[in-house]
Amino acid sequence: MPSFCRHNRFAANCPICSREEAAAARPRRPGVSSSGGHVTRKRPTTSSTARSRATNNDLRVRRATRAADDGFRSPLVPGVKATADAERLAQELAFAAGRLGTLAAAPPGLYAEIAGATDYEEATWLAFLIAYLGPLDGEDPFAGVRAARTTWASGELPDLTDVPLGPRTSHEPARGTATLAAYRAWAERAGSQEQAFRGETAWRAERRFARLFERLALQGLSRDARFDLLNTLGQLGLYELRAGALQLVGSDDTTVAAKRVFGIGDTLLLERRAQDLADAAELPLGALDLGLWNWSQPRRPASSPRATMGLALESEPDADAYARVADALGL
Repeated sequence: MPSFCRHNRFAANCPICSREEAAAARPRRPGVSSSGGHVTRKRPTTSSTARSRATNNDLRVRRATRAADDGFRSPLVPGVKATADAERLAQELAFAAGRLGTLAAAPPGLYAEIAGATDYEEATWLAFLIAYLGPLDGEDPFAGVRAARTTWASGELPDLTDVPLGPRTSHEPARGTATLAAYRAWAERAGSQEQAFRGETAWRAERRFARLFERLALQGLSRDARFDLLNTLGQLGLYELRAGALQLVGSDDTTVAAKRVFGIGDTLLLERRAQDLADAAELPLGALDLGLWNWSQPRRPASSPRATMGLALESEPDADAYARVADALGL
């Protein structure tokens, strides 16, 4: 007579019980004791070891430096637990705010050339090269850009061989000029760079920033480069652009720093808390981009404490901005 299994099916027709019976009937693999005790694992073959090493080489781990918890707490930055970290954050936000003010009032170096340009194609191309290669920390922040620079009208891509790169560069030497070629193709599809960056005439500055940030998601063009390009073009007055969100996506240093500072990983809440901090400290939201990035970096020498992004090495944080941030954080 047919019998029922524990699954309330005919035992002979139950797929679960059939698999269990088949597994029990199979001989055990060498190295596994019948009592279920000691297991002797086979050593990995040369090929599997090589694959493992290749995978591990792709993984980069950087320890985040934090000061000891001394009881500091602020609802604006719930992830910061030490006064030293909060003070450093205030310094970096104040420096970033000061940089944006300088770009708007008295841009240095090649930034001044962009601000005073009448040829939007050449000015936009130069701004792109600066954001892509990154300003250097030194006496001439734009040395790398000058060495590689070509004109937009020539159609020539820069020779990036041995070009010095800034600390926030987006360029990967292995990619060569592929990202630059992709950018030119993107602009040409829009008709011109100017048409691409102006977008719809009805867009507000924040909407234009967000849409262009999305559209500039080209392979090899990092989040940092995209954000800085749009932030800079807006501050220099070339296009009507203003950050309405930090565009915190992926695992870039700025996004990771925001998660540490604001104590949460949800993108919507990150953006909301970033806006709350900017409002409380009366800072442009765009200042949090460089501020968070510099805050996330390992400690540097006192002679060059941060990436200055085109400003002189001796540039200091804006004193008024620091006072506002410190007051908002309760320092």
